[in-house]
Amino acid sequence: MIKTVLFDVDGVLLSEERYFDASALTVWEILYSQNYLALNPEKYKVNYTDSEIENIRACVFENDLVLKFQKSCGLNANWDMIYITVAYQLIRFLEQIKESEQVAKWVSKEIDRTVLQEIGKALAEKEIQLDFAALLDDFKQAERTKEGLFSHLDFLAKEKLGVEKTVFGEIGELWSTCEHVSQEWYVGDQHVLASTGRPSVQTGKEGFLSSEKVLAPAADISELFDSLKKAGVTIGIGTGRPELETIEPFKYLGWLTHFDVNYIVTADDVLNAERSIPEMTGLSKPNPFTYVKALSGKTKTDLECIKEKMPIPKGKETLVVGDSFADLLAARKMGCTFAAVLTGLSGKDAREEFEKHNADYILDSVLDIKDLVLSLVK
Repeated sequence: MIKTVLFDVDGVLLSEERYFDASALTVWEILYSQNYLALNPEKYKVNYTDSEIENIRACVFENDLVLKFQKSCGLNANWDMIYITVAYQLIRFLEQIKESEQVAKWVSKEIDRTVLQEIGKALAEKEIQLDFAALLDDFKQAERTKEGLFSHLDFLAKEKLGVEKTVFGEIGELWSTCEHVSQEWYVGDQHVLASTGRPSVQTGKEGFLSSEKVLAPAADISELFDSLKKAGVTIGIGTGRPELETIEPFKYLGWLTHFDVNYIVTADDVLNAERSIPEMTGLSKPNPFTYVKALSGKTKTDLECIKEKMPIPKGKETLVVGDSFADLLAARKMGCTFAAVLTGLSGKDAREEFEKHNADYILDSVLDIKDLVLSLVK
């Protein structure tokens, strides 16, 4: 019997397309804008047409093959995917500089915007070769986890740059820079200060919050939520999105009225937990923290959620609905029932992966959850 349904958002309720667009534009900006590496400032602007964004994304993520690879490794946060893409290209650039002493200084300390601009000046004197597809080859031997991908950045830096100590395997200033540029693109000038606590480095971005793409008619999803609640099922959200990017679209689409906000857990909750308990890092999915916190309705402290004994008692009474391997892993560790929906980045091609890992249910759309759950609550 299912008593609680916890939904992921991206790839389940809302399309990830705008996030991936913003991710590609972030990589593009860090490479080409004068604010960062400035490889070719003429290629950078703040207003692109949809077709221009499509072309940039196809280039940066090799027709989404890079995104699909990273997702298949359990990465759930776009900031991590952006960071790995940027950090890898930076390692390739530094390999082409071949000034070992200077390179060693750059990669052994925090790489902030000032350091990126220093590197950019050095790159301006070289004929730098870009190769976005090379990431797929160079990461073939990486352990297919978030930790494995981050560690492999360090391995590649040591191998290609001949340095013993690097900062690439850690979440530091370069990761933070990627996050901030991404938020500028996604939430726009109006919300960036509220989203990040920092003003825009580059103004003039409208953002994508007002142009979210839903994965089923908004009214039908609203009716799904209503039907579950009428059947006595508690509903919640466990998402890698920040709070602003969850709450604002839910308000706009008329979905927020169906939820007790205490059952909505976002990336902000994860980051707050990691900051308050520094020894407990890596709490984003596939770590089950997000779903454990949502299941508790935020009645449990962060530490209690982190230390929750797995599998949780009566775990099968909770249905986790997700589109990614990270969601499946989190649900499995909790001992929860898992329903995969085939509306994520890989679409119906993800079926084979979910079948391989024995997902409890594989559905074409989140709307199929209604009949599934109602049949299981009887």
